[in-house]
Amino acid sequence: MQTDPFLSDTGSLRLRWETRNETAPGAGMFRVTVHSDISGRSLMVAIDARGAGRDVAYVSEDPRSFFLAVESANVDWTLAADEGVAATAAPAADR
Repeated sequence: MQTDPFLSDTGSLRLRWETRNETAPGAGMFRVTVHSDISGRSLMVAIDARGAGRDVAYVSEDPRSFFLAVESANVDWTLAADEGVAATAAPAADR
């Protein structure tokens, strides 16, 4: 399946994912590929996982419109894509 296109103003994405309910040990696979929505070309494989698990993957690309292509077998999965925002934090004041 693939997501609807989405615009990233920064090109920095955080992909939070989880796979669960693997049908048989070693049978589950989960792969997410980031694509340019303009050309449709594959930019990178952001996640390539086997079995049940969870993690966070970070993507750094030029700002543009993207879509994610998801391939999976023998697992249930969830995926969330968040936009990265540049920020700085002031140091804590010594007291």
